[in-house]
Amino acid sequence: MIPIASKDKNITPTKVVIIESILIASIGTILLFILLSINGLSFSYIFFIANFLIIFISSFVINYLYLKRYIYRRIKIIYKLIRSQKLKEDNSDEIHLNKDIFYSVENEVKTWLSEKNKQLTDLKELETYRKNYLGNISHELKTPIFNIQGFIHSLMDGAIHDENVNMKYLKRASVNVDRIQTIIEDLETINRIESGHLIMDIRPFDIKILVDEVLEDIDIKRMEKNIKISYKEGALKNFKVIADRESIRQVLMNLILNSVKYGQINGTTKIGFYDFDKHILVEIADNGIGIDEKHLKHVFDRFYRVDKSRSRDVGGTGLGLSIVKHIIEAHHQTVTVRSTLNLGSTFGFTLEKAN
Repeated sequence: MIPIASKDKNITPTKVVIIESILIASIGTILLFILLSINGLSFSYIFFIANFLIIFISSFVINYLYLKRYIYRRIKIIYKLIRSQKLKEDNSDEIHLNKDIFYSVENEVKTWLSEKNKQLTDLKELETYRKNYLGNISHELKTPIFNIQGFIHSLMDGAIHDENVNMKYLKRASVNVDRIQTIIEDLETINRIESGHLIMDIRPFDIKILVDEVLEDIDIKRMEKNIKISYKEGALKNFKVIADRESIRQVLMNLILNSVKYGQINGTTKIGFYDFDKHILVEIADNGIGIDEKHLKHVFDRFYRVDKSRSRDVGGTGLGLSIVKHIIEAHHQTVTVRSTLNLGSTFGFTLEKAN
């Protein structure tokens, strides 16, 4: 006798044993009644009731013990294995016949399979990300290394004695060395944040004052494209936030510089602050080239470039937005992007508001 799992949660193994025992006792009693009738023997109803009870009890005990042995030796093993895989902290191995263990195990198996499938999907995505990441690092480093190699070989082949080109080649080689150094420093910054080794000095400060400082630092870059940077209405007043000031300076520098790099000549960048009870939302909006919707979910990925040729022309390592995301998430806050191709982009991030 092997009971099958029922879709009805109320049908437990114990109930199955009772039902089967009643059926067996009833059939046994009927057969006994027929047998006695054929032989012309008659007995009182008490005899048949007693016979029914004896058969019922015997059948119940035998079936119960068999079922319990079956569950504990077969299903219990499956149940425990799945539970141990799902919940490492759950050491419970108790299963009871007065519960629908078949239904429970069925659900456990389904949930376990679903989780394993999700894990496999996640692993495949991570593997794809890893391959792309390694490919991107290789590509980003290969270009400056190739340039340095070309300049040095040219100098070694005689250009070192040509006063018209020797210093020019050395300066170009130096620029590419600086580019490699910047990539390495940016990668180290991301790794420190991810590993929790970046020590942050969390304290209150005025976010508008910090933005003013950043605007002064990038003023020359802004003037090269004659981009006008201004505050949105209501953002001229001061807002106090709680964060690591230098990290947020890096976030603002990356976002505002991006709005200049990818902005239109004679374009505009607007900075806004929005008070949301316990948080301040900072937004940097431009009217630049914008980002196609298909690229939006990748803009914070390492080395991801929407337009590879143009991105390298304007400089940068392809890690700026990834650093922004890591810094903001290290503050347990969020960063977002909205963009429309050829109309502009808006990057926003939240910070905890100081009391």
